[in-house]
Amino acid sequence: MRPALFRLFAAALLAAGLSVSCSRGNVTLTEDAQTYTLDNGIVTAVVAKASGDLVSLRYQDREILATRMDAEGRPDLELDPPGANPNGLNPGMTDHQYGFWSHDAMGPRGTGDAVATVTVNPARNGRRRAEVSVKGIAQGRLMGTGPGATQDGNFAADVEIRYAVEDGAAKVYTYCIFTHPESYPASEIGEARFCVKLAPMFDWMSVDKAVDFHYPKEHFAGDKYVYTAVQSVNPAFGWSSTTDGIGCFLLNPSMEYMSGGPTKVEFLGHRDTNEAAAPCILNYWRSSHYGGAGVAVQEGEYWEKVIGPFAIYLNSGGDHDALYADARREAAEEAARWPFGWVDSPAYAKAEERGAVRGSLALEDPYASGPFSNLNVGLTDPDSFWQRDAKHYQFWTKGGADGSFTLQNVRPGRYTLRAFADGILGEFVRTDVEVSADGTLDLGRLAWTPRREGRPVFEIGIPNRNGRELALGNEFRNPEVVLEYAKRFPKDVTYTVGESDFRSDWPYFQTPHCNPKEVRVLPFFGLVGEGRATPYKIRFRLESAPAAGAAATLRLAICGTAAPTLDVNVNGRSAGSVKLKQTRDGVITRHGSQGIWYEKAFRFEGKRLRKGWNELTLTVPAGSPNSGIVYDYLRLELSE
Repeated sequence: MRPALFRLFAAALLAAGLSVSCSRGNVTLTEDAQTYTLDNGIVTAVVAKASGDLVSLRYQDREILATRMDAEGRPDLELDPPGANPNGLNPGMTDHQYGFWSHDAMGPRGTGDAVATVTVNPARNGRRRAEVSVKGIAQGRLMGTGPGATQDGNFAADVEIRYAVEDGAAKVYTYCIFTHPESYPASEIGEARFCVKLAPMFDWMSVDKAVDFHYPKEHFAGDKYVYTAVQSVNPAFGWSSTTDGIGCFLLNPSMEYMSGGPTKVEFLGHRDTNEAAAPCILNYWRSSHYGGAGVAVQEGEYWEKVIGPFAIYLNSGGDHDALYADARREAAEEAARWPFGWVDSPAYAKAEERGAVRGSLALEDPYASGPFSNLNVGLTDPDSFWQRDAKHYQFWTKGGADGSFTLQNVRPGRYTLRAFADGILGEFVRTDVEVSADGTLDLGRLAWTPRREGRPVFEIGIPNRNGRELALGNEFRNPEVVLEYAKRFPKDVTYTVGESDFRSDWPYFQTPHCNPKEVRVLPFFGLVGEGRATPYKIRFRLESAPAAGAAATLRLAICGTAAPTLDVNVNGRSAGSVKLKQTRDGVITRHGSQGIWYEKAFRFEGKRLRKGWNELTLTVPAGSPNSGIVYDYLRLELSE
């Protein structure tokens, strides 16, 4: 019986006046020279003492992981010969065919003596819970050898990895504590994540409502970037087996330890590209994808961060739809339990050590009114760009239609309050928000007056930080969508305000126009070839010519960048170029509809406009078909 069903069953017995046995639990912890084994009668987890890797996970008498076994049927922990690991995943060790943190406790090239300890002994708590720790001390060496790192590691920090099981739950919890003492050198972390590689029986991937499909070994994806998804709206993600009726999912109870805030797009799952083609579940807390995120720690700076705990959840008793739905329900229950009271580490803030912030946003805009839609409110580090921040904790919540919000379980500290919502261009910002652990900070009514440069002349799209509502937006996962533009818009775009519809007439991207016969699609690298300059024309009417001294401002909300400039022409004359931010977030190359969002304002003299019809042309220069921008929204404003 699944844990959620057991709790409902127990509640029903109590309601009926019957008792539920609360005798000793079923959790055991055993060890040998190389491993710990945590068992609660439902799941059995084996942890390597040398690295902190999860080398075996059994459920219903089946091995869940793609673990390589030795002749005696035990996880094979022998070192591979030098150079046997072509992917650079912790060279010197087995090719991680199980569960692992990219920054394990062993360090590069299999070096270092990890310290393995029992942090929660089930013999001392009625066999209700067990937890083990494997800690690697950097001190003169670097940790982590995953993608983006050399074989000598890339990050100077101590790494402590923990695993825990509790009685009656088909889950294994894991979390990692990174610590950079003041005595360590300056360092920057590369890609960092927890990965589970699964057994061959798993053949259905469920990471998002739009990425939920049969994915057997024989199916060659070609380009795994078509399977990325927004992390914050997918707290449960993983695989199930259509033959064995078993599911394995990762459950994030909180996003506070992840990077990039509520709009971050990331890998949640795909199939490995080697011969084993193992199904993978990935929990990236820092990556280079879609603009990436960063952790840069200075010499003399003490830095510490806890990633997790999150759960590896096993379930059974239904088809893939039922298993995925059950995992989403379980993720909601995990979120309700956060922060976990059972975690015992000074680095982890418990509920009584956290505070809350509440308030209400009031929109004050002469050109917009009505309830908020998809209001996001967050507390972020005051000195960091939150969309690319993996170093600090972030706390986000959904606000109400009336603008009210409450941010719970916030670690004490100084933050900047931020908010954005569908239909509103820009972002609300309030600095110097001090959160303490002694209650709820009430900010009261906060007036949000979005910036305006004048009255709106026209707008295209909906400001919502992605381009999916624009033309071709529902095809963004198609690696050939740029070629599709060339077919549907052979003469490029002419958008007539009042007649055209942005859903069909304004593409979500603008790239060099290429001949489909002269370019080719290359997995992971987008399109190979060259394209000509691509003009998008906007035709609009003015009832009268602008007054003398009037100024026009073209406001561009961009959510994907791979071009340096966008040329602007007004009524047949060049008005200059918009200098774009050089984030180069790979949204076009890697088939996304959103990446790093920002706004650019381009001003020109109002006298360039005239009574009647006007034409404004935006041109992406010639070059690679991957070079261009992804649009969120456009608006022309006129100040008189």
